[in-house]
Amino acid sequence: MSTVDLIRHVKLSTARLPLAVPISDAKVFTGRQKPMTEVVFLFAEITTELGHTGVGFSYSKRAGGPAQYAHAKEVAGGIIGEDPNDIAKIYTKLLWAGASVGRSGVATQALAAIDIALYDLKAKRAGLPLAKFLGSYRDSVQTYNTSGGFLNASLEEVKARATQSIEEGIGGIKIKVGLPDSKEDLRRVAGIREHIGWDVPLMVDANQQWDRATALRMGRQLEQFNLVWIEEPLDAYDFEGHAHLAQVLDTPIATGEMLASVAEHKGLISANSCDIIQPDAPRVGGITQFLRLAALADERGLGLAPHFAMEIHLHLAAAYPREPWVEHFDWLDPLFNERLETKNGKMIVPDRPGLGITLSDQARAWTTESVEFGA
Repeated sequence: MSTVDLIRHVKLSTARLPLAVPISDAKVFTGRQKPMTEVVFLFAEITTELGHTGVGFSYSKRAGGPAQYAHAKEVAGGIIGEDPNDIAKIYTKLLWAGASVGRSGVATQALAAIDIALYDLKAKRAGLPLAKFLGSYRDSVQTYNTSGGFLNASLEEVKARATQSIEEGIGGIKIKVGLPDSKEDLRRVAGIREHIGWDVPLMVDANQQWDRATALRMGRQLEQFNLVWIEEPLDAYDFEGHAHLAQVLDTPIATGEMLASVAEHKGLISANSCDIIQPDAPRVGGITQFLRLAALADERGLGLAPHFAMEIHLHLAAAYPREPWVEHFDWLDPLFNERLETKNGKMIVPDRPGLGITLSDQARAWTTESVEFGA
């Protein structure tokens, strides 16, 4: 006979993770953004009356972190006394509590930390890694490194980091493109392809900085490098432009990380705008929403390569029917006591229950605000 358990306590906290060096992608070089110096996190820690616990997080780069925390703080008290099994019910309750400011973007990113914490709790209570709890297809996922390929690094630095990544068991390398000087983009891609050889998977990411003509021209010139994909060649909402590129280029088109709801991803999928979809669970509202759009993507036969947050996305990718990729970033390492293992080009699903992460003392030290609800 099952025992009724209810949510007793919720703690929200926001922390600022400083980056070792300012990070620049094409949006910096086109003047649209400043270099990134920190990532702001929203953590949710949930405890039930029977002592079960779960932790989840959302995040924001450059701006928006305080807004996520403020919104979560307004609605989180509403889950006290709820059955933690009823994750979809809880998500809907919180969604409508703040619906006057919308059902995407900050409003749902604030809920993502709570939603993810509830999945972590439920899987831990079952004694299973989240991937196994969801129903995994694999115990490891192809992985590629992004954090070593930003445009603030020289080509020689990118080469050195690529070598290090491969030696650490990471399978693929992604580098940033989208500079105002397209010849420099091509020089960097040619340099890294020559350095890593033709057997190592290579991807490029323009971070939405090309117009349609440039994207088509660059896409054709990049065909020679046998890329796994070209990422975000156009504005994230240019579904028609992405669809044209996907149709005429041999190299697969990947996009989706900047979309902030299932509804937006449905537009992307319906327009046949990509070959590989790149949703971000914290950005679309959590695991409840991610699973909805993953089902839609699989129905269309799309590849999957979730954006950032490998601590969450490794589990979700392992539960996707088609062979996916997961993005390796070492930026978040100081936040957690555990590390994810990479071997022979893949990231290993940990055998620890739930997400398999606990917040570190450093994460606590970087916390700037927190609030608690319940006993």
